[in-house]
Amino acid sequence: QVQLVESGGGLVQAGGSLRLSCAASGRTFSVYSMGWFRQAPGKDRDFVAVISLSGGSTYYADSVKGRFTISRVGIKNTVYLQMNSLQLEDTAVYYCAASTKWARRVYEFDYWGQGTQVTVSS
Repeated sequence: QVQLVESGGGLVQAGGSLRLSCAASGRTFSVYSMGWFRQAPGKDRDFVAVISLSGGSTYYADSVKGRFTISRVGIKNTVYLQMNSLQLEDTAVYYCAASTKWARRVYEFDYWGQGTQVTVSS
């Protein structure tokens, strides 16, 4: 099993920045990629970004490209999501997820964190 713990959510004004963190523990040797998803009230859980823990390859949803940056500290199995130029529509619960392969879809991730709320105000 892999445990994921997110932190860093909060309330921020539009145009501001936040950094989310996700710390992985347990059988982390099995994890190949880690990603971030978000879910707004009444909506599906959407992909945001993913990173491979080995080579550092990344992939982003079009809606966040150029504003969000995913990074990792490999030896600590910690992944970050730096969010800049936040917009009202970025408001959601953000979830960290881990997969044993290169993944971008919800069903491809095996482990999930509890989520952290990000609220962007006008």
